[in-house]
Amino acid sequence: MVKQIGFDNEKYLKEQTEAILERVKKIGNKLYLEFGGKLLFDYHASRVLPGFDPNVKMRLLQQLKDQADIVLCIYAGDIERRKVRADFGITYDADALKLIDDLKDRGISIRAVVITRFNDQPAAKIFKNKLERQDITVYTHAFTRGYPTDIDVIVSDEGYGANPYIETKKDLVIVTGPGPGSGKLATCLSQLYHDYRKGVKSGYAKFETFPIWNLPLKHPVNVAYESATADIRDYNMIDPFHLEAYQQVAVNYNRDVEVFPVLKRILEKITGTDSMYCSPTDMGVNRVGFGIADDEVVQEASRQEAIRRYFRYACEYVMGLVDKETVQRAELIMKELGVRQEDRAVVGPAYQAAAEAKERGKGHEKIFCGAAIELEDGTIITGKNSENMHAASSLILNATKHLADIPDKLHLLPRNLVESVAKLKKEIINNKRASLDLDETLVALTISAMTNSAAELALGKLKELKGCEVHMTHIPTPGDEAGLKKLGINLTTDPNFAFGGLYEN
Repeated sequence: MVKQIGFDNEKYLKEQTEAILERVKKIGNKLYLEFGGKLLFDYHASRVLPGFDPNVKMRLLQQLKDQADIVLCIYAGDIERRKVRADFGITYDADALKLIDDLKDRGISIRAVVITRFNDQPAAKIFKNKLERQDITVYTHAFTRGYPTDIDVIVSDEGYGANPYIETKKDLVIVTGPGPGSGKLATCLSQLYHDYRKGVKSGYAKFETFPIWNLPLKHPVNVAYESATADIRDYNMIDPFHLEAYQQVAVNYNRDVEVFPVLKRILEKITGTDSMYCSPTDMGVNRVGFGIADDEVVQEASRQEAIRRYFRYACEYVMGLVDKETVQRAELIMKELGVRQEDRAVVGPAYQAAAEAKERGKGHEKIFCGAAIELEDGTIITGKNSENMHAASSLILNATKHLADIPDKLHLLPRNLVESVAKLKKEIINNKRASLDLDETLVALTISAMTNSAAELALGKLKELKGCEVHMTHIPTPGDEAGLKKLGINLTTDPNFAFGGLYEN
């Protein structure tokens, strides 16, 4: 079956742009918009909202670039401990640098970078130096004194006033940053404090994709958000302030609801007037719910995302990255949605492929890995490991053969090429295993395509694997993981190490 679409990007883009500009108009002067989520490659959104352009927020910024300044926040502690963005495997500071480059490539300039909760951390100082030597304006903000309870200290020259003022020129200032806790809110409020001291009546609003406020609390899209944030214990709830003020049900998440009374008091202390906001939902300008074109498609996609998240947390648990409670919470969310691991279409075939590898390799002490991919038309292709290939390598070669109508018995890689790579790995760089990982296989396929027309056909089919679903019975080696990420594949794995050990180079 052809992949179904559940989201209308153009409708969403139009409504979202109008909502932001309407809020700017309502404020009247300068609006600081806290911009949550990922600006680029928002794959969670594209998975739970099939058809959602993972870069639609960047398109939004391009439409607003003449009216907006952009300020990028990054928490100094995330730089210091080298926190990693899981979907790309790069650190938050590298992600910030990449974002600056990506914006520049699209004709959008960063007004400034703010390193938040800065306390002379050595890695943060190096990061600051690197940016400044590329003529990027950098500010450092310390932890806000008195936060979160002592409003009189927070809203004073000792609190927000201690931070340097960020000079901006446009009526709309978009404040963004990698990951939660980057200091976006504190940066917005610090700017408001300075503006009101200068006699400028600025305002604050928030743009966050999930949870979707105008969907039911237990809608699978919102439940999938809880699964995505199981490690930080976020949960959705009915916004009690919105219900009391308007007698309307709206969904928000616990941290926004919990901080709202304090935030409302801070805003009123800064402005000296009653806040225009009666609820945390009021603060938002999110229109993503209005872009949903097929609710059934979106619901099923969200249930599938909950299964993916469970597998991911199970793997992160064995790697020591999350605790047992995170895995248990993800499992409970799956049960709440009425799904099991096996409801992910590629899981069963991957297990079958591993069983076939074990049957074929009886008598040898080795790990047997299986992998399966679901192509866009619903076809399931499998692969298994061998002396020459990792399971991921055989999977991708088998998938491209199917797409190119190449007979299974026809080899895409010449034997002498595979043997040459194996010799390099075992005899020269002293690797324990000679079998080709996916990254190596992709390079070998490219070389083979120069003289092999079948390999050339297969190489041309790789782009059709983007967005396909894959499950593997073992955690991929670094080379397999790198190859799968380059192909844009949605991967889940069982929490088993590929070769039975703890380290794989």
